[in-house]
Amino acid sequence: MEDVVLPARLMRMMGAKVLFLTNASGGVNAGFRAGDFMLITDHISSFVPNPLIGKNIDELGTRFPDMSEIYNKKLRDIISGAAEDLDITLRHGVYLQLTGPSFESPAEIRMARTIGADAVGMSTACEAIAANHAGMKVCGISCVANLAAGMTDNPLTHAEVQECADKAAPLFKKLITESIIRIGKQL
Repeated sequence: MEDVVLPARLMRMMGAKVLFLTNASGGVNAGFRAGDFMLITDHISSFVPNPLIGKNIDELGTRFPDMSEIYNKKLRDIISGAAEDLDITLRHGVYLQLTGPSFESPAEIRMARTIGADAVGMSTACEAIAANHAGMKVCGISCVANLAAGMTDNPLTHAEVQECADKAAPLFKKLITESIIRIGKQL
């Protein structure tokens, strides 16, 4: 886990103030479709090791950092405004990080939905925790690359995820680019 969050910590130590996270995820929310973009409003990381376990790095942050607003509201508002102006549909939801590398089982997806997740993936929450600990403002967008296990009759494949992500890439790039420009003007 230390290796996973090292880039976020190094960016902060080099002076970065914002961490803009992106990922591909499986849609858990029945209202989502493959190719949707989801603004991450919060996350659930109870199923992966917390990156703050162990000796605290006092230079980065306090031993017990507040996690009430990991995904900065002002940044979320900026991204939402960019999406609206670009006429890009942007869902809002809670992201659940599991360990992978396998796709989740249908029972795990039912559990994810029950505990409040809208999308599931294998990254992002731990980086967000480390960045928040270090005092960075965090935002994130997830590309819903497939509907999660058990939500369709089709078995999941990495090729399906890659194909959907590739199709969504130009629009995703447009949204991220405009969001970064606007964030830069606001900070």
